[in-house]
Amino acid sequence: MASSTGAAPAQVRDLNWTPAVWVLLVVVCGALFLDGLDISMMGVALPSIGRSLHLHSSALQWIVSGYVLGYGGLLLLGGRTSDLISRRKVFLIAVTVFGVASVISAFMSSGTALIALRFIKGASAGFTVPAGLSILTTTFEEGPARNRALGIYTLCGASGFSLGLVFGGLLTELGWRFPLLAPGPVALLLVAAGWRVVPRVRVEALRVAHLDLPGALTATGSLLALVYSVVEAPMRGWSSAATLIGLAVSAALMAAFLAIELRHPRPLLRLGILRSASLLHANLGAAAMFGSYAAFQFLATLYVQDSLGWSPLGMAMAFLPGGLIVLATAPRIHLLLMRVPTATLILVGLLSFVAGYALFLRAEPGMPYAEFLLPTMLLIGTGFALCFGALNIQATAGVADHEQGLASGLLNTSLQVGGAVVLAVISAILGNTGGGVRGQLLPHTHTALAVVIGVAGSAALVSMVRVLQARTPEPAGVSA
Repeated sequence: MASSTGAAPAQVRDLNWTPAVWVLLVVVCGALFLDGLDISMMGVALPSIGRSLHLHSSALQWIVSGYVLGYGGLLLLGGRTSDLISRRKVFLIAVTVFGVASVISAFMSSGTALIALRFIKGASAGFTVPAGLSILTTTFEEGPARNRALGIYTLCGASGFSLGLVFGGLLTELGWRFPLLAPGPVALLLVAAGWRVVPRVRVEALRVAHLDLPGALTATGSLLALVYSVVEAPMRGWSSAATLIGLAVSAALMAAFLAIELRHPRPLLRLGILRSASLLHANLGAAAMFGSYAAFQFLATLYVQDSLGWSPLGMAMAFLPGGLIVLATAPRIHLLLMRVPTATLILVGLLSFVAGYALFLRAEPGMPYAEFLLPTMLLIGTGFALCFGALNIQATAGVADHEQGLASGLLNTSLQVGGAVVLAVISAILGNTGGGVRGQLLPHTHTALAVVIGVAGSAALVSMVRVLQARTPEPAGVSA
């Protein structure tokens, strides 16, 4: 039960929210905004960092990949830790680490140290996101209040990633250290506010001893090995010994993890939760949505900067309309979520992504922005607006309070691992061309786009089957 020391009530049941509830939303959603902002800002700043620190391309990619490895590899552990220890403690400590690491990283002049700090920041996000989402889902009662809160959460998550490109472009104009520094002070301000409003929840004495450390190590190790192998595969080769060994290690660790979870009295991942068809659908949709978008953004960024010669800020502004769509719709998206089934919204959102990517197939050097990229960004923004909140609601609906961190951790793991895997595949298709040739499409552009469309389209087909199915009751024991 929540104690009275937190300013926000233990559970919000209506839409008449107090100032403390709004501050709690700002804290939790602000942390998610910073996580998304940090990922996308670095994409714009990489060339400047490389020139200043004399880093070659394979080292530069780890400024982004290091973050993704820490983020995607530790989300399950972060979610379960927040369930078993304290959502409040996990959230506030993780946001503090994120802020401090941001400030320190801005003063680094060593590529190795910078990459290490990026991993630490990603790891802290791996604890922040599931803890923050579980704070929301346990504070707001399932129904209109939770849907409204998750609609705002959607606004911050999707717009953070979208607007990060713009902020990254603006801050990089001042110097490459500014995008690294900017999230730090904001994160520390969120911690100061969160100290007062994040509810305290009593937990069992010595409950930390119940944490499934063997499961945590094998699951995290498996995900790290998978992401590392896939990220490195474009340079080493998909059939190289290093890649095959890495994938084999990942599979072996995952098998060990499943064996541990079947026997552990308090498993990191209660396998029974996977019997929920709606939860599995949400995780598949999340992996396909973010995976296809991360790969498309990588492809489109190379094209507009290298082939068309646009500046980083110009490229960022070209992507802005997608973020504006999310900003414009998110305050009211909870009304749609109350009227339309989440599976239907996920389907329509994924189809919007597919249509946007398909339109980009028409891109040719010399085409005006309004013809080759603007329609795509409007459709992608629509897809994010429809999908993001629906995915979060569907992934956590019907899940018991004590497993909300687990459910949200699974969803965000799917997002990050999906992004890493699909991006690596697209990088391998494009090859080590060193960028595009001015006035020409990148080599294998259409093949790469076909894969992106296929990823989003496959998830849309699964969603269509889900929508066409009759309302099937959840299997017994899903939320036990």
